[in-house]
Amino acid sequence: MTEKPWLAHYPPEIPAAIDYPDQPLPLFLTKAAAEYGGKMAVHFLGKELSYKELYDSALKTAAYLKKIGIQKGDRVAIMLPNSPQAVISFYGVMIAGAVVVQFNPLYTEREMEYQLKDCGAKVIISLDLLYPRIQKIISNTSLEHVIVTAIKDYLPFPKNMIYPFIQKKQTGIVVQIENRNNNHHFKKIMEEPVPKEEPLNIDVDNDPAVLQYTGGTTGFPKGVMLTHKNLVANASMCDVWMYKFQKGGETILGIIPFFHVYGMTTVMILSVMQGYKMVLLPKFDVKTTLKTIQKQKPTIFPGAPTIYIALLNDPDITKYDLSSIDACISGSAPLPVDVQQKFEDVTGGKLVEGYGLTETSPVTHANFIWGDRVKGSIGVPWPDTDAVILSMQTNEPAGKPGELGEIAVKGPQVMKGYWNRPEETEQTFKDGWFLTGDIGYMDESGYFYIVDRKKDMIIAGGFNIYPRDVEEVLYEHEAIQEAVVAGVPDPYRGETVKAYIVLKEGYKVTEQEFDDYCRKHLAAFKVPRIYEFREELPKTAVGKILRRVLIEEEKKKLEEKTS
Repeated sequence: MTEKPWLAHYPPEIPAAIDYPDQPLPLFLTKAAAEYGGKMAVHFLGKELSYKELYDSALKTAAYLKKIGIQKGDRVAIMLPNSPQAVISFYGVMIAGAVVVQFNPLYTEREMEYQLKDCGAKVIISLDLLYPRIQKIISNTSLEHVIVTAIKDYLPFPKNMIYPFIQKKQTGIVVQIENRNNNHHFKKIMEEPVPKEEPLNIDVDNDPAVLQYTGGTTGFPKGVMLTHKNLVANASMCDVWMYKFQKGGETILGIIPFFHVYGMTTVMILSVMQGYKMVLLPKFDVKTTLKTIQKQKPTIFPGAPTIYIALLNDPDITKYDLSSIDACISGSAPLPVDVQQKFEDVTGGKLVEGYGLTETSPVTHANFIWGDRVKGSIGVPWPDTDAVILSMQTNEPAGKPGELGEIAVKGPQVMKGYWNRPEETEQTFKDGWFLTGDIGYMDESGYFYIVDRKKDMIIAGGFNIYPRDVEEVLYEHEAIQEAVVAGVPDPYRGETVKAYIVLKEGYKVTEQEFDDYCRKHLAAFKVPRIYEFREELPKTAVGKILRRVLIEEEKKKLEEKTS
């Protein structure tokens, strides 16, 4: 595998190896402010921030965090949708020398509490709507301070006056928080004078910049330690892959959430590194997205298959001018070939599939945007990235192209390890190779293909869902004797969550009752969409439920239906 056959297909503009800047992530914001000070860095629902304003705001955030006791290496949680505050907080935390821990705003109290306890965050920066949830669990965590912001804080007039009424109507939640004790208003922090930047004391090779939670290959979610070097390397790879784009000259659409490593790296970090303008949307809505593309004219549009599918299914898509889009890299889930072709026809731009994991910052492979593309393939490894197929029989590198095995990778974007889990970190590596848990093969040209997943993780609509999370909740229901969760094919979400349930004798529970129950204890994207009641579940001789058998049954049903 050291021969790297894929390099023969690299366009001359893409180097096989890159010289990476030996500097921490926040220093890129310092440089962007110096080079592009008056250029717009962020557009958010009509409000814009220049790179100088973004930089000054991050400095204020860092100074305030230090003022309330944050020291080098402390963890600070960020639970925000894509917004100016999310970008400001991300860089402010790192300027303070602390570690960012991203939280999905859809998390329930249960999920928040687990992650807060595991990472030991002292501060959380959150949306006002989420404050009631935080208050319910704060006494069970190490949180000492809550910094609260609101969507209206970064809306232009008159949207900032109207939005609170819309928010109240939509959610029924009105949050009034006093700026005292351990509660702090983000808006008040922004009223502070701009402090002088202090030297950054960061070891780029070893200091984590981010703890990004994932289920990894097994078990409960784990904090993936991504160093400054990991993230700088992956964003640099992304830059050379998109070699036709001009530094300081592009506009990138930020729909993929920044609490997902894909959005964090390919939109936020890349944009600051290259001086791009970020057009942010706090949530995905088809009409809003189409209108935004037509008005803001983004040239780069990272997304997930479900986003492209939803846009293509809108009957009015041809009424919008989407011709500004030059390139899209699709991640988070497999990209259907027909979706790729249709989206390229509509926009005139290129849409290619990439591949990666949270543990790899995230991208390891992609198809060429302006070069050879192979249908059904995840593409080839990025610069400085090596990949190998470990044989299913021997667990050693495959001897010939086309042989099935587990994909393993090496590269500067591969994580430092799992937070406080040295044994699990060790199990994830073999002879220096990171084990992805995905089964695939490489063809003679060096293009890779995914066939199946070794792990049981479900990818629905770009979200990673770990069956054990859902099963733990199901097993707490008094009527359930046995339960197992699996991902089944779904034409829109890629996969959807299905629960197979054996009820205790004498109990009768409807699908609707289970749905109501799960929605109280799980984020909406984790809630099963299908329930199947059975007398018994397939098991091994020692009683382990065979999830794979159920998945095979679903595939067979689908084949019979389509044949």
